Amino acid sequence: MTPHKSEVVPASDREIIVTRVLDAPRELVWEAWIDPKQVEKWWGPKGFTTTVHEMEAKPGGVFRQTMHGPDGVDYPNESVFVEVVKPERIAFSHRGGEKGVPEIQLKMIWTFEDQEGKTKVTIRQVYPTTEARDHAANTYGAIEGGKQTLERLAEYLEKTT
Repeated sequence: MTPHKSEVVPASDREIIVTRVLDAPRELVWEAWIDPKQVEKWWGPKGFTTTVHEMEAKPGGVFRQTMHGPDGVDYPNESVFVEVVKPERIAFSHRGGEKGVPEIQLKMIWTFEDQEGKTKVTIRQVYPTTEARDHAANTYGAIEGGKQTLERLAEYLEKTT
């Protein structure tokens, strides 16, 4: 795997797993993830902006944000943190989607592995069913969205380091 490409990893029939090695120390990547002001600068696929309404990065804490699509559609999202282990792992249950469309539900696990001053980030999305995973991939572009989100995080970190 090259440091500047996202990779989709083989997963179970209910999962989507995307990884990328970022050219930044793990502590900086962690801070970019848990600081709402920084999250607003990189969260979501290309062309999206994000407004963080609430973010309390601790078990039971809420992460509520709206992704604003380039087409003007708002995608409200609400997550509840299940696990926060600095600087290694963040897990949360997630609900969201486009207004008026059945929402998606999943568990999202982000891991941050130190690799000699760089950080391997893995996003693991676990859906309740294969159909739910396929719906997220086909309707919301969950695979490409994961790749683009990690790309935007990499670009943001390049500007701040």
